[in-house]
Amino acid sequence: MTTETVPFRLEDYRPPAFTIDRVHLDFALSPSATRVVATLSLRPNTEEAQNGTLELVGDEIVLKGLMLNGIPLDAGRYEALPASLVIRDVPLAPFTLTIETEIDPAANTKLMGLYRSGSAYCTQCEAEGFRRITYFLDRPDVLAVYTTRIEARRSEAPVLLANGNPVESGDVAGTDRHYAIWHDPFPKPSYLFALVAGDLGLVSDSFTTMSGRRVDLRIYCEHGKEGRCRYAMEALKRSMRWDETAFGREYDLDIFVIVAVSDFNMGAMENKGLNIFNDKYVLADPDTATDVDYANVEGVIAHEYFHNWTGNRITCRDWFQLCLKEGLTVFRDQEFSSDMRSRPVKRIADVRTLQARQFPEDGGPLAHPVRPEIYHEISNFYTPTVYEKGAEVVRMLETILGADDFRKGMDLYFERHDGEAATVEDFLACFADATGRDLSQFALWYAQAGTPQIVARGHYDGDAKTFSLTLAQSTPPTPGQPTKQPMHIPVRFGLIGPNGEDLAFSSVEGAAVEGDVIHLTETAETIVFRGVASRPIPSLLRNFSAPVRLAIDMSADDLLFQVRADADPFNRWQAAQTLAMRALIAGTADVLTGRPVAAQPTLATGLAEVLDNEELEPAFRAQVLQIPSEADVAREIGQNVDPDAIALSRRQLRLALARALGPSLMRRYQALGVKAAYSPDAADAGRRALRNALLDLLVATGEDEAIAATTRQFHDADNMTDRLAALASVSSAALPQRRELLDAFHERYRNDPLVLDKWLTLEATVPAAETLDRVKALLSQPGFAHSNPNRVRALVGGFSAANPTQFNRADGAGFDFLADFVLDLDRRNPQTAARLLVAFRSWRALEPGRRTRAEHALRRIAAAERLSSDTLDIVTRTLA
Repeated sequence: MTTETVPFRLEDYRPPAFTIDRVHLDFALSPSATRVVATLSLRPNTEEAQNGTLELVGDEIVLKGLMLNGIPLDAGRYEALPASLVIRDVPLAPFTLTIETEIDPAANTKLMGLYRSGSAYCTQCEAEGFRRITYFLDRPDVLAVYTTRIEARRSEAPVLLANGNPVESGDVAGTDRHYAIWHDPFPKPSYLFALVAGDLGLVSDSFTTMSGRRVDLRIYCEHGKEGRCRYAMEALKRSMRWDETAFGREYDLDIFVIVAVSDFNMGAMENKGLNIFNDKYVLADPDTATDVDYANVEGVIAHEYFHNWTGNRITCRDWFQLCLKEGLTVFRDQEFSSDMRSRPVKRIADVRTLQARQFPEDGGPLAHPVRPEIYHEISNFYTPTVYEKGAEVVRMLETILGADDFRKGMDLYFERHDGEAATVEDFLACFADATGRDLSQFALWYAQAGTPQIVARGHYDGDAKTFSLTLAQSTPPTPGQPTKQPMHIPVRFGLIGPNGEDLAFSSVEGAAVEGDVIHLTETAETIVFRGVASRPIPSLLRNFSAPVRLAIDMSADDLLFQVRADADPFNRWQAAQTLAMRALIAGTADVLTGRPVAAQPTLATGLAEVLDNEELEPAFRAQVLQIPSEADVAREIGQNVDPDAIALSRRQLRLALARALGPSLMRRYQALGVKAAYSPDAADAGRRALRNALLDLLVATGEDEAIAATTRQFHDADNMTDRLAALASVSSAALPQRRELLDAFHERYRNDPLVLDKWLTLEATVPAAETLDRVKALLSQPGFAHSNPNRVRALVGGFSAANPTQFNRADGAGFDFLADFVLDLDRRNPQTAARLLVAFRSWRALEPGRRTRAEHALRRIAAAERLSSDTLDIVTRTLA
């Protein structure tokens, strides 16, 4: 039978009847029979404890022993099941409970709790993995001080790591085993517990904090890959210094450890003092990592380190408050990366991600508020809404308050809630108290799902020298929320004059305007700007000041002027994207009706002028050249989507643009090819990004010169960025050289799993009818492992999430393939299986034939026996 799940509701939150102050863990590691002795110091916490019954949770736990205050408990006083431990007649004063359990790390394919990654032992406890180690009050609001003793065979695991500071180590007399004891003085919830043991390589360094303390820095990885950890170490030190400067946050332990493992459900985990990483976000060198990989390593290293304060020192009271640590920390890592690299380009990249991942979630059956009010399986709420939209909510707060007042609120938050499990209300109260601002309406951003839309209309009165701007907001219905209240939306703006500079105005009437920010708080408001010398072009939502959709009727000429002159880089890019999107939607309609696709001279002119503008940084120009993806177009069309028509429209537009830009593409490509030693810094990465964007457009022509240039770059490249870019261009264009180059790439990198992932994704995303059969064949090849989430995401996730025409095949074969794979994977790794199903999130937007076949595949999954709670939750909500 399918697992039955009970919903958890925010309104039902109650503090725990008992709490735990101290935890002593003793691990005797063995691959298939690890013994864990947990000694818990408990005390009553609420009146509910008066009934004398203690309930602890577990997951596939085997109980071996149980003592209360050092005395073995009679069997009649407790009931032990794999998922729970209920003890009756416990003391109503502080007491000690000792629990001995046995677990099988080698058999733990769920990769939650304690498991094996290669030959190493590893843990992942967020969100509810600790209950797979021992029976516990496994919830975020139970904070305890942990001491951990780890024992293992020295030959098997010479490295023994846990949270906190190392306090003791040595040999176990008379055996081939040794031990280490770690102590973490900072109270933390069980989801932040971590243990790693194995035979690992080490990269060491140190950092001196702003108060002069020396911190030992260590990165552990697979032997032989130490050289690929150097960039991660430098990124860590940059993160530590930046957090001191930007937020006044100093690191608090004597040691900070990162461990890179190859089997991991997530990207990384911020366990206190012992961060465990998917190795793809640690390992990097020029031959195996792209510029994007380097940026991701830097960003994820920073994200997990920043959690030390926003997540660890201050954690979330319950899982409904997940955005309080994740959205806030994403905002912090985005700011860090903006300071390390290009702020405008980083902003564009973040918005691209938001629009590609979170907007479809907000507009489909999986929509939920930034702070959900109900969940069945918390693992399914590690979503773009919690992370990326959560970060946008924090960014809006900074926009509304201003940088100085935002910093005051953050300082108060750290001071007031250090060592506590906090809520969204606690967070917002700090900003309200620090600034005197009423944030009650702003709080709706945490409570209401859906992407608001702003419809803007402007009118210029030349005689009165006034410009009237009407803004109307609405948020569409989402599951469980049919009606919405108006939000507090900060609209950053400028009024562009004929010379490209922002026009001044003498006064303003209507909505609250502070500096360059309009505070839209009503359903509709009209703002009148007086003393405007000439007709302006409104530049709204500068720097994407709110996660909303903007509808404004602007002519192609006005958009072209924005591309040329807008002082805001984001809106300059957005204007080009709008021109391209209009062309793609019109082209799709032309394809469906059999009309010839119209030329787009205005867009071509805008792109040419951006390319010619040497004052613009190369990375920005590369972003402008990247027209909206097929998924972007499908999202904008919104209903009766035909992926084949969209793909053809996009191919034709790229061909038209490449021809319109003409010989300048090749000249610029060649000029950017001056050889220099590889560096992943932002300037060099930007030049490569522009060069490869030019190459991609050149390949769209199919001309011999372009194909020869691409093949030459593939073979001659001295870095992965250029080699992979050439291969991706050939693969996506379905050129005859594709098979030869893909095979050559595989031959070169077949023994490097992380690079193999890149190859698997390229194979999975080829827009050709034979791709599905190729993906099925690769499932049984030596380089693929069903047990490794990275391999699964690269191949199956690449096909289902990044190959719109082939996953959404008209015959439904793509849907059936994913359904079969998910049902098989669900038995081993439910978390990864459930996340693959997100590819179906927009199935209702497809044209009727595809929609029917997608629904059939989903209902087949839903009807399966013994479906996990993770997968059942996603498929049920997707079908609702």
